[in-house]
Amino acid sequence: MLAYVIRRVFQSLLVLLVVGLVAFSMFRFVGDPIDNMLGQERTQADIDRLRTTLGLDQPFVVQYAKFLGNAAQGNFGVSYRQGRPVATIIKERAPATLELALVSGTLALVVGIGLGVFTAIRQGGIASNVIMTTSLIGVSLPTFLIGILLIYIFSVSLGWLPSFGRGDTVQIGGWSTGFLTASGLKALILPSITLGLYQMTLIMRLVRSEMLEVLRQDYIRFARARGLRERSVNFRHALKNTMVPVITVVGLQLGAIIAFAIITETVFQWPGVGLLFINAIQFVDIPVMAAYLMLISVMFVGINLIVDLLYFAIDPRLRIDGRHA
Repeated sequence: MLAYVIRRVFQSLLVLLVVGLVAFSMFRFVGDPIDNMLGQERTQADIDRLRTTLGLDQPFVVQYAKFLGNAAQGNFGVSYRQGRPVATIIKERAPATLELALVSGTLALVVGIGLGVFTAIRQGGIASNVIMTTSLIGVSLPTFLIGILLIYIFSVSLGWLPSFGRGDTVQIGGWSTGFLTASGLKALILPSITLGLYQMTLIMRLVRSEMLEVLRQDYIRFARARGLRERSVNFRHALKNTMVPVITVVGLQLGAIIAFAIITETVFQWPGVGLLFINAIQFVDIPVMAAYLMLISVMFVGINLIVDLLYFAIDPRLRIDGRHA
């Protein structure tokens, strides 16, 4: 077990280094931040002085090594656009994104698994067919179009919900939350549905497919032959075994919610980390872009590592193979 964990942690660190190197290399082709930071009256001396101050005159390898060393200490440098520490800016924006991701992930997980089980048990029923047909909307339509449609229906036409912003927030320590205000809760509805709809339909279809496969197994027929109640067969035996192969997809999809929040936050002007990243691209704010991509990479690699360890703990075949490896 220990050898497996060490090997997976080493592989995860290697992936992070490669992703960081690729991302940091790409930023060299985005543009020159000096052009956005100095006005038209700039002189070559001003350009050289600012380039030296920001460390942009150093070789790429030196810049990347310094970035990794500082990032390991939680220091992502200073924003070229705002002139403030990137860690402070992300800390201010993170609550909005994390709350949106929490609501969207809960919606996708609870509704997705519930509808997946229902459509599997009621296969061929009218309600099941309607749900499966409707779910094609969440799979086929792009996220930004879903957001625009929801804004048109519930904000423009009906006027029930706000079309942008986070609403009123309450400061609790260093955390700003919209859960404690009516306008904050109303502002969460449309973005969370937009962000979680694709993941919800994907989880629903995966759970339905796996559960239908499990319900055909011999041990399920044997459980029914023993006279067990249908509820016990479906939820105690079938659903439990259905969730084993679903763990990987569910984990990665919940992680993808934060990464894909960029589109949703842009559509609804949600003041989160995703919108911060889009603005950073427009102003060639390399420290902010690098910090965002590194944090997303850490999140995905961390989730993938946790999923692998869960598989190792759940599936005894992996433990046997690990001992022989």
